[in-house]
Amino acid sequence: MLSKLKLNVAAVSAVAALAMTSGHALAQKKYDTGATDTEIKIGNIMPYSGPASAYGVIGKMEEAYFKMINDQGGINGRKITFITYDDGYSPPKAVEQARKLVESDEVLLIFGPLGTPSNSAIQKYLNAKKVPQLFVATGATKFGEPKEFPWTMGWQPAYQSESRVYAKHLLATKPDAKIAILYQNDDFGKDMLKGLKDGLGAKASQIIAEDSYEVSEPTIDSHIIKLKASGADVFVSFTTPKFAAQAIKKVAELGWKPMYIQSNVGASVGSVLKPAGFENAQGILSAAYAKDGADPQWDNDEGMKKFYAFLAKYAPDMNKADGSVVYGYGQAQTLVQVLKQAGDNLTRENIMKQAANLKDFVPDTLLPGVKINTSPTDFYPIDQLQIMQFKGEKYELQGPIITGGMGGS
Repeated sequence: MLSKLKLNVAAVSAVAALAMTSGHALAQKKYDTGATDTEIKIGNIMPYSGPASAYGVIGKMEEAYFKMINDQGGINGRKITFITYDDGYSPPKAVEQARKLVESDEVLLIFGPLGTPSNSAIQKYLNAKKVPQLFVATGATKFGEPKEFPWTMGWQPAYQSESRVYAKHLLATKPDAKIAILYQNDDFGKDMLKGLKDGLGAKASQIIAEDSYEVSEPTIDSHIIKLKASGADVFVSFTTPKFAAQAIKKVAELGWKPMYIQSNVGASVGSVLKPAGFENAQGILSAAYAKDGADPQWDNDEGMKKFYAFLAKYAPDMNKADGSVVYGYGQAQTLVQVLKQAGDNLTRENIMKQAANLKDFVPDTLLPGVKINTSPTDFYPIDQLQIMQFKGEKYELQGPIITGGMGGS
């Protein structure tokens, strides 16, 4: 009888131990749709065609970066499956692709979808579905508002943050400026315009001309002619690559010599300034938060050594002078950091929690002094820039790192 009792006690203990072990195992690993012991499914939407197709290389870079991560064993033993679709920079197409990624492909999150119009179109849907819309490739202010959209987070500096930096530069270097502005007629252009006006404050009255264009327009030459006629001595171009290159060419063709400020998204040496002609781009000002992949000053930089080694092995056809190539690398590296922090808790909720808990994270490609910081109330990961001016065949950095002031607490 005693031996039978001992046996029963032993059996109960064994069952209890098993229950505790399995409970511990369950506590260790939590998955939502799109994550398993072996895989993390990530969705992406890019304009591989259409008026913003110059940005398509970002998606290709991210795909190559995740291949490198998989070759290194993945993230916490899990391989990344990267599913990327073309939306042609069309909001209705972006909605269609987002639904396909969430409902058919069953991805864990949508990472780095590009463009203000496309992200605006899918934001409410993804937030209603509680699917992370993480590190969107646009600086529109609406993608850093955690109270209203807790499942959406930006990555690059907010457009208003960037244009406030230009305002600070103008106030310091050309206080009597007569300013003409060309901007894209969407949230990107309007955000840039608002930031500049806010930054200029009382001096916003020095804006003597402003004109907008539609992305469907084949050429913006008529807008440039109109703005030159205003008599402005500062030209601010809040444009995307195709139109930025057109503006640079036309300003040069007209013999107009204003102080020329070009928004970061259209300031790439490889995809904008070279096609526009380096001779036409001399003296152009912009602001940067990332290193120029083609600038020899970074040849001995530890981070850029890793970047160049990556390009040589995984993306040999990519143009290191294209700012979008540097962008895709830094953005992908930031997502990998979030996934590493998430550990075995790969729920959508924890992905957003970790994305909102980045502390002084420095991707290989950011300028010295620029760091990524987020919190539950700060969904603007990068909020620092430095003025740069194009000379010869590259940009030269000027002055200190400037904080745009869009971050929360």
